[in-house]
Amino acid sequence: MTVRDRRLHAFRSDLADKRLEGEVEAARFVTGRPARIAVPVADVRREPRPDSGIDTQFLFGDDVTVFDEAGGFAWVQGARDGYVGYIAASALAGRDHAPTHLVSVPRTFLYPGPDLRFPRGEALSMGSALTVTGTAETRGTTYALLPSGEAVIAGHLTRIGENAADYVTVAEQFENTPYLWGGVSGFGIDCSGLVQLAMRMTGRDVLRDSDMQANGLGELLDPGADYSGLKRGDLVFWKGHVAVMLDADIMIHANGHTMQVSREGLREAVQRIGYLYGGPTGFRRP
Repeated sequence: MTVRDRRLHAFRSDLADKRLEGEVEAARFVTGRPARIAVPVADVRREPRPDSGIDTQFLFGDDVTVFDEAGGFAWVQGARDGYVGYIAASALAGRDHAPTHLVSVPRTFLYPGPDLRFPRGEALSMGSALTVTGTAETRGTTYALLPSGEAVIAGHLTRIGENAADYVTVAEQFENTPYLWGGVSGFGIDCSGLVQLAMRMTGRDVLRDSDMQANGLGELLDPGADYSGLKRGDLVFWKGHVAVMLDADIMIHANGHTMQVSREGLREAVQRIGYLYGGPTGFRRP
């Protein structure tokens, strides 16, 4: 049998994705059912337990395939990046309306109607997918209306397909966002989550974890002995970490050192990180 990455292929000893039949061993193969994330952020865990660590997250409006549901957890695979894990079953809903827009600011609020004076509802992260059915204006502010009757500031959305021009500019919007292992949202994000979300807003879906990105995102790059070959948008990888170059000298990354998204000089980071974890393992140009 071919060795498959369990993060990207849905298979267990008792159950597996029907599409993997003949490629993996499992007692039973099933065709998953389509569903959509209906909460602002759904934690994706390695095991169906509330104390299991978070591997990644899915955002409001993300499509998933559900292969199993038991004990309050659903075993799912994300449509955008193929990530497999367990989420709370209560986070799921049907795919009733095709999304038309993405949240394009780090965070925004849902309101029960088109008025910012109404009590705010949930907060949504950049990258959340919404279905807009119309607009309304109240005191000069335009709101996008959703099938639920809720409203969101129209200026905080972009139509799907109208992509940002520069993923680095998107990443810069998350400066000072708290670091969260497994995070992919404006409420908390990790190093590879920052790369993934920023690139998503430019219309490019990339794999989730830093090792996946290091193995196939863009082209390998020789930075030169003094890193003089680097430019804005290049990626620097360490074992288990990735940073985005803002220019030839400064990078931005979600990191456990400052516990937030912050800027840091590349050479200073190489020295600081090297003390504990060694030097960069690779450089890539997306």
